[in-house]
Order: sequence, then C-alpha cells, then structure tokens
Amino acid sequence: MRTRRTARTLLAVVATVLLTGSVAACGNSDTGDGSADDGKVTLGFSQVGAESGWRTANTTSIKEAAAAAGIELKFDDAQQKQENQIKAIRNFIQQKVDVIAFSPVVESGWDTVLKEAKDAGIPVILTDRSVDSADKSLYKTFLGSDFVKEGRLAGEWLVEQTKSASGPVNVVELQGTTGSAPANDRKEGFAKAIAANPNLKIVASQSGDFKRADGKQVMEQFLKANPKIDVLFAHNDDMGLGALEAITAAGKVPGKDITIITIDAVKDGMQALADGKFNFIAECSPLLGPQLMDLAKKVHAGEEVPARIETEETTFTQEQAKEALPNRKY
Repeated sequence: MRTRRTARTLLAVVATVLLTGSVAACGNSDTGDGSADDGKVTLGFSQVGAESGWRTANTTSIKEAAAAAGIELKFDDAQQKQENQIKAIRNFIQQKVDVIAFSPVVESGWDTVLKEAKDAGIPVILTDRSVDSADKSLYKTFLGSDFVKEGRLAGEWLVEQTKSASGPVNVVELQGTTGSAPANDRKEGFAKAIAANPNLKIVASQSGDFKRADGKQVMEQFLKANPKIDVLFAHNDDMGLGALEAITAAGKVPGKDITIITIDAVKDGMQALADGKFNFIAECSPLLGPQLMDLAKKVHAGEEVPARIETEETTFTQEQAKEALPNRKY
C-alpha cells in the first residue's frame, strides 16, 4: 500500500515538473535568434536617399519620432538605387524585425521581395511613395501624399492665372526621378489640369532627379533649346531652386519673366516664394514620422489599419508664404 502511495506521489511530482516546464516554454521570451524580446517594436526603414531638403526633413522626422515612441529603428539609406532597397529589405527580414517600412525609389519591381517579407510574417508599410503591385496583400498600408492632386492643384492655379491669355503659353517641366510615383503622378495631375486651357503647351519635359544641381543643368538646356519659355513647373522645390540659378544666369528675372510653380514647400522654396522668385507652391509634407510610428505599433499588434492614409496639405501664394515662414518646421 505504501509502495503504491509513494509511486502516486512520484508521478504527481513528475507531472508538476513537466507542467511547469511547459508553461515556462509557452511564456519564454527567447526569440530563437539568441536575443530576448523586451516588448519593444523594431522597425526596419529603407529611405530613398538624401536627394533634397524634403528628404532630409523626412529622415529627421522619422528618426526623432522613433526615439520619442520608444521604437528601435534600423535605418538604411538606399542612395536612390532600387537594388540597395531590395538588399536592405532582405537584411531586415534576416534580422527578424517586427515591421518593415520604406519609401520606394521607383514604383515597379517589388513583388518578389515583398512576398518574402509576407512569407516571413513581417508586415510592410509604404511611406511617401507607392508601388504598382496588383497584389495589395503584400503591404498593410500606404502613408503619404496624393501626388496626382498636387500636380492638379499646380495646374489649376496656372489655368486660372492664364485664363486671359490670347496666345500660346509655353511651359517647361522638370520631372522627378524617372519611374517614381511622385514624378509619374505629378506629371499626370498637371497635364490633366492644364488641358482646360488650350493655350497652355508643354514644350519640354525632362527629369532633374529631384536634385538642385540637376534642376539647374536641365533648365540651362531648356533655355538654350527654347527661346520663349513662359512657365516652369518643377516637381519639387530643389529642382526649382536650381532652375532659378540658370534663369538668372540667362539674364531673365525668375518669377516675372518666367512664372515658376513647384511642389513641396520646404523652407528654401518658401523663401523663394516669399521673395517673389517662385509664384506658387503645392505643399507635400515630409513630417510623416509620428504617423508612421503609430502605424508600426498598430500593425505589429495585429490591428486593422486603413489601406491608404493621406497627409493633410495645402498650397501657398507669395503672401501666404510670408505668413507661414516664421513658424515653418522644415
């Protein structure tokens, strides 16, 4: 009898040990890669590069917001090369980050690497720029601007300003990076808007890669090839600022001899507008950091988020720029 009781006691002890071990295993915080999960969200972010004042402000916003939100940020600069971004995303997957976010250099060619992230169970957030993938399940959401709207607002302003023109109005266009979402969409929105006035004609359109130096170089070519230029539409402030140098060097007065319309509204661009060198700017805010961190936490927690989240933006004339400049954060 005593032997049976002893055996039952021994079995109970063994069962308790096994149960305790099982519970401990379920609650184990070891991630399997040798690091402990302290509950902190790790975000892998691949930035396009540092091609403009807008991009620099965007990077600063993301880094500061990550620190404020207690998110561990693994940051990569793609230097405007898609192959660098794809490599960075694969590195993030290998590092087992919790969330991946990136601003795509161009729109196409992402399906393979995005599927790799999806298969690894890592949610992806697109920021600032979108992709043209037909499979919307490859990313959780897009956070950024409506680039078509920005181009349309620029075009609508020009249509209003030239409604009394009796003859041709020659427009040159400095496009952003070839194949990028903002370049494609801003061009589309602008073209559709100015179609309302048959006098408006785009006589030259070329990429300045969103860079100030390239904007100057391409504008120099435009001025040599086109004796009469009435309007410049630049896809961002930096290219417009570069074009200012070329226009001035050609003996023309920017803002008067040539009407200048840009997009972004960074401080340098706003100052040019306030000084009368630019004539109109459609805003594109780079301060996406706080919204991105909020989204990263939500998708990591498995919460549902909207498929598209657009930033609130406005437009500026000269007087509006003067009023806004003292409190401009970027």
